[in-house]
Amino acid sequence: MIIDAHNHPDWYGFPLPRFLANMDAYGIDRTWLLSWECPRNEYDTSYNSKMPDNGADGPIPFSACLAYVLARPDRFVLGYAPDPRKPDAIDRLAAMKEIHGVRVCGELKLRMMYDDWDALRLFRWCGKAGLPVTVHLDYEFDTGRGYPRPNWWYGGGMEALERAVAACPDTVFLGHAPGFWAHVSADGKHDKEPYPKGPIVPGGKLVTMLRRYPNLYCDMSAGSACNALSRDLAFTKDLLFEFQDRMLYARDYFDNNLMELIEGLGLPAEVKEKLFSGNALRLVPELPARPAILQ
Repeated sequence: MIIDAHNHPDWYGFPLPRFLANMDAYGIDRTWLLSWECPRNEYDTSYNSKMPDNGADGPIPFSACLAYVLARPDRFVLGYAPDPRKPDAIDRLAAMKEIHGVRVCGELKLRMMYDDWDALRLFRWCGKAGLPVTVHLDYEFDTGRGYPRPNWWYGGGMEALERAVAACPDTVFLGHAPGFWAHVSADGKHDKEPYPKGPIVPGGKLVTMLRRYPNLYCDMSAGSACNALSRDLAFTKDLLFEFQDRMLYARDYFDNNLMELIEGLGLPAEVKEKLFSGNALRLVPELPARPAILQ
């Protein structure tokens, strides 16, 4: 079984039929569908051509995720992450969990520190509710533009994420994006290059945090993870073996690059089973099939 633990509805021009065909082409059985709730002035306008909607709640509304799940509940797992700064954030998430069966809190991708007190309240609620939390981390990089923003950062850096992970030991965090994966190496490039190249320098903060915090997991999606994991394949094989219980196969796109990378590492079958589905199923177990309604 293969589970894509990070993707979005209508993302990059993939509406439902094309999305399902892509899943079938690459043997993906289930996809975690994540929303992205974010104020319009906090995300790069270049995303406008890649997103399903620019509604009031942000780039990827929960309603788009829900539509996919209602159409194909056998193929999708429902995710939703409200903006923690909204006073009714926890109430909204609780309602969507109760009414529609939300099973993942994600994707959180906001121009805020992830150890903000409102964020911590939401994270702790997710821990009690059994919802893993997917967080996107990006550092400041000069875009060369002055408007609408000179840069696009999310989360406030690895230190802010570490404080949140430490403050919420009962909550599972799935780290994701360039600002997270650049810390696989201790070369100091994490706040200088979004996709650092070159050999891995031992002692990266990501590895240190994985060893220190059992509630930190890795979302291996997008070019950021593939870039980090491609830098030193011997290191990557050791990393995936050591943390085989806390790595989740994911894409955030529609290619097969990560699958090919993992398959080329020579990992034992039992390790690959955990990466491709076992760890995701442990965090979000399959729901029992509903009995047929008697006529």
